[in-house]
Amino acid sequence: MKLPFVKLHGCANDYVLVDGFAHARPQWGPFAIVACERRRGVGADGLLVVGPPSDPQRAQARMTMINPDGSEAEMCGNGLRCLGKFLFDRKRVGRAFRVETAAGVSAMQVEATAADGRASDLSVEIGVPEFARARVPVAGDGGPMVDEPFELAGRSLRLSALRLGNPHAVVFVDDVDRFPVLSVGPAIERDPRFPERINVSFVQATGQDELRQRTWERGVGETLACGSGACAAAVAAYDLGLVGTSVVVYQPGGPALVELSGDTVTLTGPAVHVATVEAFLP
Repeated sequence: MKLPFVKLHGCANDYVLVDGFAHARPQWGPFAIVACERRRGVGADGLLVVGPPSDPQRAQARMTMINPDGSEAEMCGNGLRCLGKFLFDRKRVGRAFRVETAAGVSAMQVEATAADGRASDLSVEIGVPEFARARVPVAGDGGPMVDEPFELAGRSLRLSALRLGNPHAVVFVDDVDRFPVLSVGPAIERDPRFPERINVSFVQATGQDELRQRTWERGVGETLACGSGACAAAVAAYDLGLVGTSVVVYQPGGPALVELSGDTVTLTGPAVHVATVEAFLP
């Protein structure tokens, strides 16, 4: 079976995207494992499949996000922008539209276009933060995990945990560049206190309404950017009085804007088409 797909990225958080309207397949996990492998495949932080929504009255499309290990993620902020660009550039949606994910329906907006009329920057409503331990989820009873002491292999951290589409842990550090993300990230991701595993953002407050962040993503590893992770970091920082309601989050792949309005969190940033590819499936 010949399968065309495209590669895109948002702040260097890269994806392969398959048009599920034209190419249906019962299981995408095995393909994600092969396609996302960076030496034997195309290479990506995940597979996006765009397909029909469950209710066309509520959304114009549905996004399924598969991690490189074949597991499914509930949603993905950078991935949504890439998928939105795919739809807009092919004139399947207007400048304002809605996309369904496993975490709910997200409103999206094309904020800027290039000279050729294709989308260059998009905003997406990521959702409403949830701190209840059962919703993140975090094992045990008690109130929300907000700046809570967290002992891990002899290291004393302070950690906030919330669900914002996906489960997120946010750890504030003094120097995000020097922090051992590659060892502490996977240890927190798979800590038994997080029964569904968790995305981990290491964050440094660097100025008025600015954050610097590195992220260890569940099922992926360290990525150059994480959209929902940037939003979780901004929410956690706001709750601690470190930033206001409009925050620029600088990640290795580039900056993104997070805006907090009432209960809603909105992410704005670029989406870039990299290549169109054709693969052969058994």
